[in-house]
Amino acid sequence: MQFRKILLSALLCAHSIFTNAQGPVSIRGQVKNSAGQPISAATVQLQNTGIGTMTNEEGSFFIKGLKPGPYTLAISAVGFKTEHRQVIVKADKESEAHITLKDALVDMETVTVTGRSAVKESNRQAFNVTAIDAKKLYNTTLDLAGALDRVAGIRVRESGGVGSNFNLSLNGFSGNHVKYFIDGIPMDNFGSSFQINNIPINIADRLEVYKGVVPIWLGSDALGGAINIITGDRYRNYVDASYSYGSFNTHRSVINAAATTKNGFTIQLNAFQNYSDNDYKVKVDAADINTGAYTPGAYLRRFHDKYHNETLIANVGVVDKSYADKLLFGITLGKNYKEIQTGARMVSVFGGWHSRGDIVMPTLKYKKTDLVKGLDVTVNANYNLGSERNIDTMNVRYDWFGNSKPNGSNGERARSLYKYKNNNGIATTMLNYRMDERQGIALSNVFTTFNRKGTDPLNPSIADETPKKTQKNVLGLGYSYDIKDKWSTSLFGKYIYQNNSTGTNGNSAATNKLGYGIATTYFLTPNLQIKSSYELTNRMPEAQEIFGDVENQEGNPSLKPEQSNNVNLGISYAFAINPDNKFMVNANAIYRQSTNFIYNRLNNNQSKLVADNRDGVRTVGGDGEIRYSYKNWLSMGTTLTYQYLQNLQKYEPGYTGISPVYKDQMPNIPYLFGNADASVSLKNIGVKGNNLNIGYNLLYVHAFYLYWPSRGGDKLDIPQQLSHDVNMVYSIANGRYNIGLEGRNIANALLYDNFSLQKPGRGFYLNLRYFINKS
Repeated sequence: MQFRKILLSALLCAHSIFTNAQGPVSIRGQVKNSAGQPISAATVQLQNTGIGTMTNEEGSFFIKGLKPGPYTLAISAVGFKTEHRQVIVKADKESEAHITLKDALVDMETVTVTGRSAVKESNRQAFNVTAIDAKKLYNTTLDLAGALDRVAGIRVRESGGVGSNFNLSLNGFSGNHVKYFIDGIPMDNFGSSFQINNIPINIADRLEVYKGVVPIWLGSDALGGAINIITGDRYRNYVDASYSYGSFNTHRSVINAAATTKNGFTIQLNAFQNYSDNDYKVKVDAADINTGAYTPGAYLRRFHDKYHNETLIANVGVVDKSYADKLLFGITLGKNYKEIQTGARMVSVFGGWHSRGDIVMPTLKYKKTDLVKGLDVTVNANYNLGSERNIDTMNVRYDWFGNSKPNGSNGERARSLYKYKNNNGIATTMLNYRMDERQGIALSNVFTTFNRKGTDPLNPSIADETPKKTQKNVLGLGYSYDIKDKWSTSLFGKYIYQNNSTGTNGNSAATNKLGYGIATTYFLTPNLQIKSSYELTNRMPEAQEIFGDVENQEGNPSLKPEQSNNVNLGISYAFAINPDNKFMVNANAIYRQSTNFIYNRLNNNQSKLVADNRDGVRTVGGDGEIRYSYKNWLSMGTTLTYQYLQNLQKYEPGYTGISPVYKDQMPNIPYLFGNADASVSLKNIGVKGNNLNIGYNLLYVHAFYLYWPSRGGDKLDIPQQLSHDVNMVYSIANGRYNIGLEGRNIANALLYDNFSLQKPGRGFYLNLRYFINKS
């Protein structure tokens, strides 16, 4: 009898240990309406536990950290009857619950729908932010830059076609004033193979555009704003593949896929490629290099502008574990090839000069909510081992007709086989502690390192062989107070340290700066929001500005850090005349007072750009957006941006007395631009579940000067731009199969984002996309 008691006790202990070893278990499910469509922002509660969550845009929910046993789910959403569902949670597997809610028979005029998508939630932050739903653009051939170019306050300036150099302007700030992030991770070290104008829109769930003040959790020294690309964990098991072909022999392919087991093991894959001959016609004044025959205004094809890039992003790890919501180890691999047709202006033409680059970047991503109660932790790290090559070995000169003749032994611009590594790494840590339902404290730290070192067998003694290094650390501390849907305020401070070293003699210079700010928003009504923010912000010069980019930008080691006082005011109002006619209005005003403002100018021989400081620049401007929708089939809107950047540098080198350009408008910066769009969505065309979408987009940029307006003489303007795009998408089987047609610049206008550098003319593109998702 005693032995049996001991044995029974041992078995009970073993069972208890085994059960506890299984760790907490979970419930996963999806909520749909009676038509089979997912319901977002539905509330899912475990009765008598205080545990609950809300469904995402796909209607999915996930509750973890449960003990085995019976539970009762209570699922509710505005406009639907509450549903109760019994669920038995077992110790050895994840439980599933798929719920269909029935419509509530109520007077809809008295119902306020409070559920909001992630895009709408982003727009309701205290910061001046605009969020774009990238999923609505998946059936287009747009890259991220093309999508951003439609946002109020943004102008993306490209020097040519696919893969060309670009410069994004955000409320007057451009270049490195604006920082880029992917899932909150800085993209400073991603190299030429992974830039926003060669990343397809399908990679992103949404794009968040922060104008002016940047939240502390991004850990940035941005002066003018930030772009955060949210990829998210859209689906646990899915395949999303597309291929497009179009004018100028342009090919684009994208594959996004993920597979996740019930015990949380996951594999994620993103792969894409871009290829284009970029052989569109340009209007140039051309001279035959052999005969000297001059042809003004000739229409000639670009003949040396081929570009292609291929990128693979793979992650493997676990999700939804007791020790990690997400723990992923990954690798990003990519390469690109780029032929260089012109210099900073089209008077220089090349026929052999080209560059190559690759990216080899291991990554780590970790995230845990409630590591201890109230404390969320996020850690990310990556290091780019890739290399770049600048290849200029043909000792000839070319003209626009494709003719060439010998040019001594100096190459086309500067004879080179320079191969270099921009080895750089990033490590980010974010701690967010929720003191209670309304208060939180955040601490972030971002460390970046850059080390360029290269060799050139054709020029063994060039200065470019000497190492060029920089290290930067951004430490941020923030406090937030939030009364949900009523009032929210964030206070923050940033401490920035940077150390630059150039050459083999150990020359180095260290700089540190302190900044601070506040952002607040208040909801006068649930649909009327006002927001304001102020920041004293600093930006350190970037490696490419200090050391050059080896292609079309000279280095300037004497650059000073810039500082700016930024003020933003904004208002957002959504209203409906009746249930069918809905409007949304956004308006923002900006004021910037900057010292040691960093801007790009042409170098002395006007063949390259070089970064330089101005003592002061003042920016005043604003942007606005109006959108209208009728039922669920018509949507239209327009945006307009005005920005006036005024030079406040009173004295210029080489001048006596007050500078003639003092208080002049800053040159080579667009100051008035906007766009308009309209789309019609027709449901159940042909058969049920097949939809047809037809859209139109207009882009307008007012003419602006290349040089200082007060200089007199020929200021060389960049002419007015007016571009019309159309698109049509036919979706089959509720979006599983998609066929898209696009026409870009259908009026075949001459488009210039930069002086004399023409963009492609009329082009047509076909896009095929396949999507399947299994919960």
